Amino acid sequence: MNNLKVFLLMAGLTGLVIAIGQMVGGGTGAVMGLLMAAGMNLFMYWGSSSMVLRSYRAQVVTATEAPELYEMVDRLRQRAGLPMPTVAIAPHDQPNAFATGRNPEHSVVCVTEGLLRLMTKDELEGVIAHELAHIKNRDMLLQTIAATMAGAIANIAQFAFFFGGRSDDDEGANPLVAIALLIIGPIVAMVIQFAISRQREFKADAVGAEISGRPLSLANALTRLDHTARRIPMQVAPNAAPLAIVNPLAAFSLRGVSKWMSTHPPTEERVAALKAIAAAQ
Repeated sequence: MNNLKVFLLMAGLTGLVIAIGQMVGGGTGAVMGLLMAAGMNLFMYWGSSSMVLRSYRAQVVTATEAPELYEMVDRLRQRAGLPMPTVAIAPHDQPNAFATGRNPEHSVVCVTEGLLRLMTKDELEGVIAHELAHIKNRDMLLQTIAATMAGAIANIAQFAFFFGGRSDDDEGANPLVAIALLIIGPIVAMVIQFAISRQREFKADAVGAEISGRPLSLANALTRLDHTARRIPMQVAPNAAPLAIVNPLAAFSLRGVSKWMSTHPPTEERVAALKAIAAAQ
């Protein structure tokens, strides 16, 4: 069901790119917007690991420097059928974790110092299993594709606003339509992109529970992570925040913001889904 939802969301995002491109610039407008977005996101995708590690100020560690953490990642990645990822630690008090990398062979699992201090062993295993699930599910690639589509819509909308838009028969686009596209198009694309992100978090929770074999440990960890993220601030670039298991900027976020504008599902929904998995075991 999760995969079906993501497929439908991606189909909707693709259809939106085509429809807006045809409306504003004909086939040429759609292709140009898509190519521009693809170029920018390909650069981000290829160099994502180093950029994200810098954003979190994380340092790569070896088995000698962090033996317990390294052993845990190694054991769980074998259970998941993955190659050994690079292991890193970020110097933040807030407990959190993320995974990045363009494919399983070039992946990184990073945890914060706060996570290592505050989580029990079972909870830590649940968190790491969740991050390995993102790698196993190739979510970095999926999110890059979604970002490419959303970026294409923004590029096409900007083209329509600044140049009036051109169809294939050289008829100019309606200026009011161009303004509407500039405002509405990127918002709709962002909402769909965030919805895809939320679905992948649910999927990573489910696969992570399967890898660790203890869904309730991950559920407990998510509850504690969400609570502490609201109390302990973390300074990190906003574009790197969606990679974390819970929103690291929760302490700075406005309360009551609609979940449709969030990259992470409500924690209570994630916990409920994990409890349902545990009950079915």
